[in-house]
Amino acid sequence: MIKSLLIANRGEIACRIIRTARSLGIRTVAVYSDADAQALHVRSADAAVHIGLAPARESYLVGEKIIAAARATGAEAIHPGYGFLSENAEFAQSVLDAGLVWVGPKPHSITAMGLKDAAKKLMQAAGVPVTPGYLGENQDPAFLARQAGEIGYPVLIKAVAGGGGKGMRLVEHPERFADSLASCQREASASFGNAHVLIEKYIQRPRHIEVQVFGDSHGNIVHLFERDCSLQRRHQKVIEEAPAPGMDEATRAALCAAAVRAAKAVDYEGAGTIEFIADGSEGLRADRIWFMEMNTRLQVEHPVTEEITGVDLVEWQLRVASGEPLPRRQDELSINGWAVEARLYAEDPARGFLPSTGTLELLGFGSTPGGRIDTGVEQSAQVSPFYDPMIAKVIAHGGTRVEAIKRLSAMLEGTAVWPVRTNASFLVEALAHPDFIAGDVDTGLIGRDGEAMAQARAPSPAALTQAARRLVADFGPLGLRLNAPPQTNGLFLLDGEPVEVMLDGAGQELAASSTLLTEKGQAWQLTPWRKSASHGAADGSGAILAPMPGRIIAVDISQGQKVSRGQKLLTLEAMKMEHTLTAPFDGVVAELNAIVGAQVQVDALLVRIAEAGEA
Repeated sequence: MIKSLLIANRGEIACRIIRTARSLGIRTVAVYSDADAQALHVRSADAAVHIGLAPARESYLVGEKIIAAARATGAEAIHPGYGFLSENAEFAQSVLDAGLVWVGPKPHSITAMGLKDAAKKLMQAAGVPVTPGYLGENQDPAFLARQAGEIGYPVLIKAVAGGGGKGMRLVEHPERFADSLASCQREASASFGNAHVLIEKYIQRPRHIEVQVFGDSHGNIVHLFERDCSLQRRHQKVIEEAPAPGMDEATRAALCAAAVRAAKAVDYEGAGTIEFIADGSEGLRADRIWFMEMNTRLQVEHPVTEEITGVDLVEWQLRVASGEPLPRRQDELSINGWAVEARLYAEDPARGFLPSTGTLELLGFGSTPGGRIDTGVEQSAQVSPFYDPMIAKVIAHGGTRVEAIKRLSAMLEGTAVWPVRTNASFLVEALAHPDFIAGDVDTGLIGRDGEAMAQARAPSPAALTQAARRLVADFGPLGLRLNAPPQTNGLFLLDGEPVEVMLDGAGQELAASSTLLTEKGQAWQLTPWRKSASHGAADGSGAILAPMPGRIIAVDISQGQKVSRGQKLLTLEAMKMEHTLTAPFDGVVAELNAIVGAQVQVDALLVRIAEAGEA
């Protein structure tokens, strides 16, 4: 068994590998960039080496630095995780040439499956069904257009070196082909350094079904059944599950046998995934499922396979890399129950899924039997703009699909993250979609109905009232007494927007220690209403206080300047919204503490306006 291991990755997958390696008694070495100096994976490893600046091209993608780190720390092996250099055949060969163990497939296997057109030709020769299309060398636009016409529209133009949804265009009409081809080739050239494309038939009700395969150096190859990754947004997987809904035993046997043939065709060792596209218009049928591509690495969604098989795939990787045979034969593997995984990202669905960065001041997850959280961050950690914005993989296992979905929904609904925004509420809505519940999912579902799933939602009246009560003390910010009338209206700011909450007398004695309201995976900040937020000081003092924590993005006045009632003084950005603070009366700027770019806390004195005779 390997004694020491360097993980050439970061975040969730690095922590995942460290966890298994430690259980096997393997010493672990982390690598990190400037942005990850305090990251969880760095502190979890037995040793850590700094490898460069924050941009991945200057750190995690520099193979020479990673190999040097392994040599410097005495690591015997390198595990690439997923992403970054995990499917880089040249890096894999460099690791081997350095006398180190590569925890992954042989470089020639990576190369064989690295280009989509070559891989499909290889699969055809191995008897694996492939999607109808053109895989040839002729890249003349007119010739490709004729091929598309013969295949029949709609067609997909795909970069042969593509991945992650890049270098891919759907063309539904012949008159759009030329522009789409040029656009696809530009993106492919910029992203992968290769403008070569293939053309394939577009499947109208596509389902993304993939099979986990595993090989060792003794000629053994097994499958660990299938996963369904059809719920996608812009070709990126959102929710994955295992096994695939609607998969009968005969179709499963044919599909998994084809996956094993595919792996054998490239002399495969280690963990890999054979991805298929299925025409789901008539249910899952063996004659309507075709090879799409192979991922020669561990997949992000590998936990759902682990949950239904009871196998630790990282442990298998390490044992196979150490020269051991596969721990189980095919007849020793079986499916137990159902597992569903959701990718929790730091992004704001209500704003077009824009990434959300910053400090995770609050990070918590719901718990449930059969629940699992794979994460690479913790509370107080920074979500960096330099890397994939995944916060965690939230996984639930159950005896049935219904049970697994309910458990996953409960975990997501109990998720609390602040002030970074997440897609948790979007995931909750996706899990509750009638088609998903019915198992009738294709890759276009979110494209059709995702806008409704992504809409920002207000908290329920009950949750809002409960949070408002927490803000009210004996003589709290609303000026309410303990013997207040049974019904009292209170004015608050909910994420900076005014909201009126009906408060009854009960519960007003509860002191406020938190203004954060969370419900169904969504979070809001509730603060007392202060007229200074929009009209200046409420008490006539002229003191303009910050109505909430935020960043000053504009200052429109200067010290000693005369101002008029209602005149704009400054703009505060909070919770990704802009709040204008104005003068409460005619006067002079007697005190100015606001600086553009500064972060301020609630109730900070920003400006004081004095009457002309007092200045």
